[in-house]
Amino acid sequence: MSKDQLAALLKYRIQQANETFHEAEILFNQSAYRGTINRAYYAMFYSVLALLATKKLGTSKHSGVIGLFDREFVKTGFLPRDLSRALRLAFDLRQTHDYGELIEIDKEVAQETLNDAKAFISAVESYLRSNGYL
Repeated sequence: MSKDQLAALLKYRIQQANETFHEAEILFNQSAYRGTINRAYYAMFYSVLALLATKKLGTSKHSGVIGLFDREFVKTGFLPRDLSRALRLAFDLRQTHDYGELIEIDKEVAQETLNDAKAFISAVESYLRSNGYL
């Protein structure tokens, strides 16, 4: 992948993350908390895909993406451990709320997930900018 292609991909992934986060905000404001959690997680996920692209890494499984994020960016100290916790929690919540049965949807949990997603995307964008990718 050329430098220009990487730049275009990173721009696309960050735009995708921000648009998806905006969808999460809309859903939250409409009291659609299951959708809020889903879109907040995916906003984080698209951010991680941008990070992994800088190292020419990827996988088709969400658990694999999370594992690569931890290995390449958290364990190396490039990004703080609390981002890993937030991503893992959002993934677990999304799984539970998308596939679980008779799951109560909690406004506060949706708000926390939304807040975590906002901080996550901000940290990823900051990392990409400070390392000359954006």
